[in-house]
Amino acid sequence: MKPATTLPAGLVHDPATTYEFTMQFTSTPRGARLARRLVSHRLHEWGHPYDSTANETVTPIAAELVANAVRHGHVPGRDFHLRLAATPTTLRIDVTDTRTENRPRPGPRLPSPTEESGRGLLLVDTLATRWGITPRTAAPGKTVWAVVEPVPPPS
Repeated sequence: MKPATTLPAGLVHDPATTYEFTMQFTSTPRGARLARRLVSHRLHEWGHPYDSTANETVTPIAAELVANAVRHGHVPGRDFHLRLAATPTTLRIDVTDTRTENRPRPGPRLPSPTEESGRGLLLVDTLATRWGITPRTAAPGKTVWAVVEPVPPPS
């Protein structure tokens, strides 16, 4: 069993506060790795320690969505955008890329046992309360989002 993680010194978790983190990342494996790490770090700062259920649920969702943005949504010279929002009852992650034509199919798809990929959105579907795809209105591309609610209480 992992030891309990405490909040950084001087940080007091206020369960009534709404938090938001947004950032643009290079559409590379390094950008995806940094995005995943920052999601986990922000959740920790917001009162959901690294070893909490909320952090251990949202971080793999973020990892899958940003990996898909890099692998399937990459347009040379374009970045992807990540937004993480937390309310007392909801955690939401949005990942926006600039490729319009590579939209994930709605609903989970069970890959065959011999396929080497295709299980990521199945993981998202299992961990998230709901997820979906929204077309960008101001520019080409799409936003793939996932919501986890109710938010598991901090450990």
